[in-house]
Amino acid sequence: MRLRWPPRRPGRRGRFAAGAAALALVAGAGTWAVTARDAAPAVDRHDRVAELPLAPGSEETVRVDTSYFTAGGTGRPRPAVLLGHGFGGSKDDMRPAAERLAREGYAVLTWSARGFGDSTGRIGLNDPEAEVADVRHLIDWLAGRPEVLLDAEGDPRVGVAGSSYGGAVALLAAGHDERVDAIAPRVTYWDLSEALFPDGVFKRLWAGILFTTGSTEGLDPGGQAGEGARDAEGAPGCGRFTAELCDLYERVAVAGEPDEDALRLLRDRSPAAVADRIDVPTLVIQGQHDSLFPLGHGDAIARAVRDNGAPVAVDWTWAGHDGGISEDDRVEGRVTAWFDHHLKGETDTGTGPAFRATRITGFDSTNGATLLRGAEGDRYPGLTGDQRSVELAGDAQTFVNPAGGSPPAISAVPGLGALSEATALGFGVSLDIPGQYASFESEPLDEPLRVTGTPTVRLHVRSDAPSAVLFAKVYDIAPDGEERTLPAQLVTPVRVDGADTGAGRTVDVALPAVDHPFEAGHRMRLVLSTTDLGYASPAAPATHTVSLAGAGLSVPTAPGVGTGGTTLPWWVAGLPLAGAAVAAALLLTGRSARRTPAPDPALADVPLRITGLSKRYAKATDRYAVRDLSFQVARGQVLGLLGPNGAGKTTTLRMLMGLITPDAGEIRLFGHAVAPGAPVLSRVGAFVEGAGFLPHLTGRANLELYWRATGRPAADARLAEALDIAGLGTAVDRAVRTYSQGMRQRLAIAQAMLGLPELLILDEPTNGLDPPQIRAMREVMTRYAEDGRTVIVSSHLLAEVEQTCTHLVVMAGGRLVRAGPVADIVGHGGTLFVGTQRPVTDALIEQVTALPEVADARPAEGGLLVRLDGGPPGARAGEGDGARAAALLAELVRLGVPVHRVSPHRRLEDAFLTLIGGDR
Repeated sequence: MRLRWPPRRPGRRGRFAAGAAALALVAGAGTWAVTARDAAPAVDRHDRVAELPLAPGSEETVRVDTSYFTAGGTGRPRPAVLLGHGFGGSKDDMRPAAERLAREGYAVLTWSARGFGDSTGRIGLNDPEAEVADVRHLIDWLAGRPEVLLDAEGDPRVGVAGSSYGGAVALLAAGHDERVDAIAPRVTYWDLSEALFPDGVFKRLWAGILFTTGSTEGLDPGGQAGEGARDAEGAPGCGRFTAELCDLYERVAVAGEPDEDALRLLRDRSPAAVADRIDVPTLVIQGQHDSLFPLGHGDAIARAVRDNGAPVAVDWTWAGHDGGISEDDRVEGRVTAWFDHHLKGETDTGTGPAFRATRITGFDSTNGATLLRGAEGDRYPGLTGDQRSVELAGDAQTFVNPAGGSPPAISAVPGLGALSEATALGFGVSLDIPGQYASFESEPLDEPLRVTGTPTVRLHVRSDAPSAVLFAKVYDIAPDGEERTLPAQLVTPVRVDGADTGAGRTVDVALPAVDHPFEAGHRMRLVLSTTDLGYASPAAPATHTVSLAGAGLSVPTAPGVGTGGTTLPWWVAGLPLAGAAVAAALLLTGRSARRTPAPDPALADVPLRITGLSKRYAKATDRYAVRDLSFQVARGQVLGLLGPNGAGKTTTLRMLMGLITPDAGEIRLFGHAVAPGAPVLSRVGAFVEGAGFLPHLTGRANLELYWRATGRPAADARLAEALDIAGLGTAVDRAVRTYSQGMRQRLAIAQAMLGLPELLILDEPTNGLDPPQIRAMREVMTRYAEDGRTVIVSSHLLAEVEQTCTHLVVMAGGRLVRAGPVADIVGHGGTLFVGTQRPVTDALIEQVTALPEVADARPAEGGLLVRLDGGPPGARAGEGDGARAAALLAELVRLGVPVHRVSPHRRLEDAFLTLIGGDR
């Protein structure tokens, strides 16, 4: 992940941080223009390609692309800092960070790791004899620079920082090279084998993201390896991975579980392999919302460094690989202070508390910004803390592992836009499939309980399979019993071997580490599921029986850790994104719905029929959001849904997608009644407020990953057809970070079109687009409907709606105002366009204006615009227009106007304002 420094603030040191590790081991592309600032020294940058041994003792070499940054001349020696980039990134991502640190008095070296950027070689996942050996050579080079402070000959004063992939390099460098003096790893791993195969269970989705990234990095759109990838042999389809890693992934992906060779290789390339040698001051920054490298990895780092006698501090940020809220400013300051203290020897510079955890304390009512505050402690409590017991109730329960492990339950869904953001706000998608889980629940809590660490539970497991794979999680259940939250969307996989013996097995299960407040009156619910979307479940069907083997949960607390303010209730955090998260869950899962009316065969070919729909929100007793709404949409239509703010459009769309339940009336899609999770919703595609994409992946890889997450067969995606309609061309094989806003919008619509759903719902699809992009988007929607599919588009750009849509539904005050073809709605007005075979003279126009029923006439391109008078007293808009037009035509012919056609002329904006009662 990239590192980014903010501008220097008066009275404090410039700040440093590993950039947000929000999605999938990648560094988003970052640019920062070098600007002149008062009293800021100019930064000198020197680019150099280092020829380094392919392996220790090898005569073959790889080329490692580096950049070196200094500022303020070469007079006074200064400490050095190595900055490692994230997976999928390069040294270019680190330039802003390096320039900032250089201005703060450091010599800074960045480099592109093997297989990334312009460096050659193959990706070895921080192989000690490859990537880590390269770091040692870079430290050798720093030792020869006259401006770098030395502790001894050949020993520079040096720190290493980085996020995710780069964070692991920092730890490994400290373990393999005694010259490293301080490190600041962020959101990284301790044991990669445990990260990708926790308890021997394959973390399928994250592993797929990792290997997809490495397999596409450095390839041109045709799939050929770029120059940097052609220097070593690799297996077909491996991109820049070494052959042994490609073989590893193919083996475990097919088997669905790791073999000993795979575990050994990953463990040997992890910081855990040198645990007893990492003995330098270490600032551990780990994300609370991270299903890839959860808090347990940061805890293992902290314990190892502490056991080796070195200073360590732990910081739990609000962001992680699953998304979150950036804390770059704060973290950058803390990391810089850490280096100032331990590299520059500024003992008066504070390094912050021994432990800090970021918590939400509310929202700014002026701008909706989330308010974060740190809870601090003078010691790191670890993941066990002060234990409290929470009694659970529930008898022994029997449930099944379905054949093929499908359909899966859902916890974290890496890289899917609103889902990730909602997760980081404490609100996210969670789904357990009936018949596939057991649950045990506490009584309502008498007082608030803040869980800080890893809860544990003792269970007894019996199975008819040799190994039972379970996924354990603890929900926060609201007093009404309906709303539930899965803290940080985390789940722990558990493999229980030997459960098929007659007695079964008793096991202690460590649940996900979190920092989460359970409010008084809430319950804690333990769920054990046989499936999870992010993991590989056994393909063979099995039956398990689980019972409690103890009183219940043992819950860690940290009473010595506190904030300076009062924390708001947990549910406040999720309000901004709750709707988007639930929407994505329903569309992704095909969730089982409550009992609904039987399908109506007569409507099987009708995409949408709404009858008598009404919805009134709680506490709005005097006003309906939607009232007695009825309309029908046919195949092949592009329907525009229009209305002023508060008209009920959003509520209608939410009911249409099964997100909320109407108070009265009915919605039928292709004859099937809509309810939350109704199977018919799988025939609907939706694009609402944009989609989230992994910036380092190509557009195609993003779409393939999204479809894979739905659990539906790859052949059903009809990817090529969706891409053809979206019109992305060759751009679909470029990284999304290179896309313009228009291309991102088209990719988002292509995502909504995957599977070619028969009904496509688009909410403001042209937001942020320039006129050519809007025109291209209009063509996309038109093409999609050409083959009998249906599009519903909500937009505030009336001119675009008029050109794109075939039909309109206009709402105001929650009611239907008008529905029908665009031409009918726009055409009802008092202005006519009179097409003429040749231009009309001014004298003839004056004669037309003088006609009894004409209020005004003026020239227009290709003819005249004639505005009729108001008509008979009491007449409604449009009433009698046909007869008046016929009479006008006769008069125009009598006057000698060369008429060849007469048609209504009215802009949609005029019709819209008339229908809703003026400018609201």
